[in-house]
Amino acid sequence: MLSEKSAETVRATLPAVGAAVGDIAELFYAKLFAAHPELLRDLFNRGNQNAGLQQQALAGSIAAFATHLVAHPDTRPDVMLNRIAHKHASLGVTREQYGTVHRHLFAAIAEVLGEAVTPDVAAAWDEVYWLMANALVAIEERLYAEQQVLAGDVWRPWTVTARVEETADCTTFHLAPADGAPAPGFAPGQYVSVQVELADGARQIRQYSLSCAPGSQLRSITVKRVHGPAAAGPDGEVSNHLHARVAVGDTLRVSAPYGDLVLRGGAAPVLLASAGIGCTPMLSMLEHLAETGHPSPVTVLHADRSPADHPLRADHRALTHKLADGTARFWYEAGAEPGDGEGLMDLADVAVAPGTRAYLCGPLPFMRAVRAQLLAKGVPAADIHYEVFGPDLWLASA
Repeated sequence: MLSEKSAETVRATLPAVGAAVGDIAELFYAKLFAAHPELLRDLFNRGNQNAGLQQQALAGSIAAFATHLVAHPDTRPDVMLNRIAHKHASLGVTREQYGTVHRHLFAAIAEVLGEAVTPDVAAAWDEVYWLMANALVAIEERLYAEQQVLAGDVWRPWTVTARVEETADCTTFHLAPADGAPAPGFAPGQYVSVQVELADGARQIRQYSLSCAPGSQLRSITVKRVHGPAAAGPDGEVSNHLHARVAVGDTLRVSAPYGDLVLRGGAAPVLLASAGIGCTPMLSMLEHLAETGHPSPVTVLHADRSPADHPLRADHRALTHKLADGTARFWYEAGAEPGDGEGLMDLADVAVAPGTRAYLCGPLPFMRAVRAQLLAKGVPAADIHYEVFGPDLWLASA
């Protein structure tokens, strides 16, 4: 809860801080990495840093949190906090690192805003920061306890038992615990972090959805190779390393599973809509629904550039056919086959059963468009759940 005095100060200064928050974030990261180069080398995504995406994400999350506190001082934006906390837990973020961030962030605020940062302004924004930080720490410590791991030590060695070239740019890696111990349980839709050592010695980390159902000792991740500066994560360091250098028998450092976009229980109808590599958490959910004999309608929707670019396409169809009441519809920008849609996903003639729970994963414009169509069909906003890949996790509550 934000104090009344701080709420007034934050409300008055939010426009100025909001206008400068991009500059603040850029200077903050410069200061942070100058003091702690190991964080850029071994924790933060260097591709997102180079593209400026991480700076935008930090600025957006702080602005969204402060705006919520001012508008609703007695509540917290828990959807946003939970999503960020799951990401942090998959990286092994520790309580102490929040103090490091605070020191360099507030140095950047003071430098960018100058004399506008009076003691009252500094105190109010300090309260905002620690409300957000302490809420995240509490969630993250609970997540660590649930997985029986320590903060900062979420990693286990996993052996690559097989790799399958799904498309020209997507490869599935099947993994087993290298130590022979039982694999941790996970919920359909969750992801793991994978840490690899690159040629320059950096230990870069990326998150990949588990594309299999829970219950087996084996796990699988399907990795899309990132090409060129126009793509998110412009240099594609980790995806290209996995594609080019990781073979059967190699060992990967993999985190415990995290992620809050998970398949809810119960017998309600389900709709799974994805685009591109966003199909991976949907495949985990779909396999679980097929294995458990889900009795209600399951509608499986996917959009891609072409059938050849659609990863796990055969699994998409085969698992749908195993369901008691499952239907699959695919849309392709090029090369659509008989029965497929052409162009962007269009739900105009897609039947949506009453009481449907919808799960979406793909690029943000895709999810916004599908969400709008589902709302127009009468699906309540509370029943539409979606996963955001990349640094813009705070957008999940937008």
